[in-house]
Amino acid sequence: MIRFDEKTKVFHLKNEKVSYVIGVLENGQLGHYYFGKPLTGALMPSYFRADQNRGLTAYLKEGDMAFSLNLERQVYPSFGRTDFRTPAIDITLSTGSRILDFKYHSHEIIAGKPKLNGLPSTWSDHASDAQTLIIKLADDVIQAELELKFTIFKNYGVLARSAEITNYSNEKMRINRMMSFSFDFMDNNYTWMQYSGDWVRERHLVESSLRRGTQSIGSLRGASGSEHNPFVILRRDDTREDSGEALAGTLVYSGNFLIEAQSNSDEQLRFQAGIHPDHFTWVLERGKSFSTPEGLIAYSGAGLGGLSRTLHDFYRNHLIAKRWQEKERPVLVNNWEATYFDFDEVKLLELAKEAKLLGIELFVLDDGWFGNRNDDTSSLGDWTANLNKLPGGVKRLSERINDMGLSFGIWIEPEMISKNSELYKAHPDWVIHDPLRSASHARNQYVLDYSRVEVVDHIYNQIIKMLDDSKVSYIKWDMNRNITEAYSAALTPEHQDELYHRYILGVYDLYERLTRRYPEIIFESCAAGGGRFDLGMLYYAPQAWTSDNTDAIERLKIQYGTSMGYPLSSMGSHVSASPNHQVLRKTSLKMRADVAYFGTFGYELDLTKLTELEKETIGAQIKFFKKHRSLIHHGDFYRLKSPFEGDRNQTAWMVVNKDKTEALVAWYQVLAQPNEKSSVLPLKGLCEDCEYTITGYENPVDASILMNFGLYLQPAFNGITKRNESVGDFQSRIWYMRKTIRD
Repeated sequence: MIRFDEKTKVFHLKNEKVSYVIGVLENGQLGHYYFGKPLTGALMPSYFRADQNRGLTAYLKEGDMAFSLNLERQVYPSFGRTDFRTPAIDITLSTGSRILDFKYHSHEIIAGKPKLNGLPSTWSDHASDAQTLIIKLADDVIQAELELKFTIFKNYGVLARSAEITNYSNEKMRINRMMSFSFDFMDNNYTWMQYSGDWVRERHLVESSLRRGTQSIGSLRGASGSEHNPFVILRRDDTREDSGEALAGTLVYSGNFLIEAQSNSDEQLRFQAGIHPDHFTWVLERGKSFSTPEGLIAYSGAGLGGLSRTLHDFYRNHLIAKRWQEKERPVLVNNWEATYFDFDEVKLLELAKEAKLLGIELFVLDDGWFGNRNDDTSSLGDWTANLNKLPGGVKRLSERINDMGLSFGIWIEPEMISKNSELYKAHPDWVIHDPLRSASHARNQYVLDYSRVEVVDHIYNQIIKMLDDSKVSYIKWDMNRNITEAYSAALTPEHQDELYHRYILGVYDLYERLTRRYPEIIFESCAAGGGRFDLGMLYYAPQAWTSDNTDAIERLKIQYGTSMGYPLSSMGSHVSASPNHQVLRKTSLKMRADVAYFGTFGYELDLTKLTELEKETIGAQIKFFKKHRSLIHHGDFYRLKSPFEGDRNQTAWMVVNKDKTEALVAWYQVLAQPNEKSSVLPLKGLCEDCEYTITGYENPVDASILMNFGLYLQPAFNGITKRNESVGDFQSRIWYMRKTIRD
């Protein structure tokens, strides 16, 4: 998949989905030539190079008007040597100079995909599934080596990139900016698509046309954040869901990030992603190295839907731990909205008993089981059982729930500490804070300094003591507070701006230790809902709590938006109480389940207060999900109607299994409309020469009719006739389809 032409100095990374072409420029730096549909034939640098015969600019060699880096498209640009755009790398030397000139030194092509030290990354367990190009660049003046890694995967239009710098000089260097990837494109004729939102309204889709200048999203919270997600799509202006070209850039990283597009006067586009350079520096000691997080860029010529399905399959096969790829995710009940902090062992066992009768497979104990925690003011950091609530500890509760035939899960928030805790009394200096200033507060809790190994060690030892003594198969790892007063008592002044990155490395270290020690435990990441929903977390935790907002109507936008970049199997989705606890909206059990099916699925309500009809309904829902969860979690996802476009009153999507023998179609309407007309819902992804039996249809229907005409959407109530029970506001319908064998 990777070839190098010694004569032309051109590297070509290619599979059936994509080509990436780069080469060594005459000054020794790397030039970006092409990224897009697969190319064939001879690839001469002259085909791709920019016209250098221009007006006022700066040229590298005196008297030579033929080479300016400001006019070149580059692979990993630096500043100060005729390129006036934003660099991928910026370093301050001991002299105060920031001029860099990294030139090609050597390269190697290896089978497979190497791991990144201390960082989550994509992987390949078969050498034939991926190839990696490692290019070594050297700046002899500053005595440093820059290693760029490029991995291409078989069958995916996805490229993984990262960078590592090593200091071979006798002086310290200070890294100010070091991006995971940089791409220079010929033009800026793209629409920029980003996720934006806030707590309980995460990952809404926002679009804008690129313009000259700089456009970016990022986070300075110490986490990837709910305001912006580390994921951007660049689509051509005529690209739609099923046609046209689109690119996606994202990071396998969970801390402060920046994704940026810069368009110059030639309307060329520089697209970069990496650790946010604000409030970041890294002191690179003599003989030491620094590695960036991994960045991914994906290409599709089959529209936004094709791009999403590429990413979904890629993450399921090359990011999420292999042991969770095929294992079924259990239907769970979480006690939080049923009890909040007000529970004891008796109440929990009553909930578990009802859960078992309904067909639920996993009981999850949420916040309030530890220390002296009866509200959110105490005990974070004290990970021992509250014996007033659990007289036999987590051990006895987990065993009793296991004896019922249910798996047991538990909530932790290991990165946080309460001032009212034994840990704080012993180690107040373990809190991230500036000792010269008062500390801000959020949710009555503070952030532990995970840049310190002794802090991570202490929390790890507490958690394994609890887990080794109990029967736990699921952990919900929460994180409800972002970093303020970013200062560590353990770091010297020159290293303080390393805190944010060192913190997230500490989080990864704890995840790594726990997932290695307990490979049978499934982790679900959570950050006040979706505040750290990113690929770094998915590497360790194969599913994430999509949002604290469990309202079915709000979840339409949240889950639809999330599907642009993340697979359904990664989205935690529950049926909660009505009226909903976040927006107080009343919706039917049917509507709530019809939305929650398209995720990991579970319940978050008081099962002991259900009517017999509600129990019967929930039992049927659980049977339905169990029957179809493999299709939902492993099938191809197609978006049919967007809640962000048109009248925004309807949303629809469907999942088709890989051999196109089964499909689930879901349609949702927010508000009822007067004298509503009949309409049709064209389907996608079916076997074109096949016919399908469909829920509610007497006879099989040919796929050509379903995809080119569609399913009829007859209104439930037209002002005169009521056609079914799904009437009024907040309607939903689901159709199951199965391919038939023609006579």
